[in-house]
Amino acid sequence: MEFLDEEKVRLLLSYEVLMPAVERALTNLSTGWVQQPVRTVLRVGEQGGEKGKPLQPRGFFALMPAVDGELMGVKLVTFYEGNTAMPTHQAVIQLLSAKTGEPLVSMDGRLITEMRTAAVSAVATRLLARKDARRLAILGSGVQARSHVEALRRVRDFAEVRVWSRTAAHAERFAAECGATAVASPEAAVRGADVVVTVASVREPVLKGEWLGPDTLVCAVAVVTPDRRELDDEAMRAAIVVESREAALRESGDVIGSGQPIYAEVGEILAGAKPAPKGRVVFKSLGVAASDVAAAGVVWERIKMAQMLKTKVT
Repeated sequence: MEFLDEEKVRLLLSYEVLMPAVERALTNLSTGWVQQPVRTVLRVGEQGGEKGKPLQPRGFFALMPAVDGELMGVKLVTFYEGNTAMPTHQAVIQLLSAKTGEPLVSMDGRLITEMRTAAVSAVATRLLARKDARRLAILGSGVQARSHVEALRRVRDFAEVRVWSRTAAHAERFAAECGATAVASPEAAVRGADVVVTVASVREPVLKGEWLGPDTLVCAVAVVTPDRRELDDEAMRAAIVVESREAALRESGDVIGSGQPIYAEVGEILAGAKPAPKGRVVFKSLGVAASDVAAAGVVWERIKMAQMLKTKVT
């Protein structure tokens, strides 16, 4: 069985093919064609802090399976927030035949996680943001910040991109690389923005609703655990759109903590079961296995096509 490393995946995956694939996967998830449980998450080890403070996990290990038609797969993903010499998120995806159970291919999942997260936000932005959205705010300056700028620029023509980071030098470097403007505070980035993306790793809200306009789209991406928040209660007073209701009600600290009702799954809107909401919208993205399997499926199909063409040539 072949293993595809990150460089091979990079050669085979693009946003042009990925975005339609995750759009289909999200629609299939909301219309019942995908079997997918909420991910299983294990806390890895625990390390003591100061006396009297609770132990903190060294990292998290998650299992994310899904079955979509004749393809099924599972992503094994880790999150080690303290990593500095290597990525905080690492993953492996295994695809299998849903028809026979046969293992098909295994591949590195770090880049797929990076790209599918941004692709899902781009699908949501195309669906939920104002058509004339021109100002984009990014809170955070890491891997997901870069991938989101690249993906969202494919669905809206942003005249201005503003970025804030807790480390000013990181914001300046990001701005130089991505054609953005670095600003000194989250508020300075968000005020007047049409689309706001939160990708900073935080435990407490970094985005305040008082900074948002009445029809701003917020793509809240960074926080995926029930004990953390990235948006305050005022920011959450909006139409809440998610990938999976079941996942959001179990995993999202923003949804659970604010008590705000979920308006729709993005797949329901894509399928026409619910209209796109008006006014302020929060797309709370947690990442679902259906999108990972769809992305890995794109890579697998392109590998098979390349192998078929090689066979025909020889």
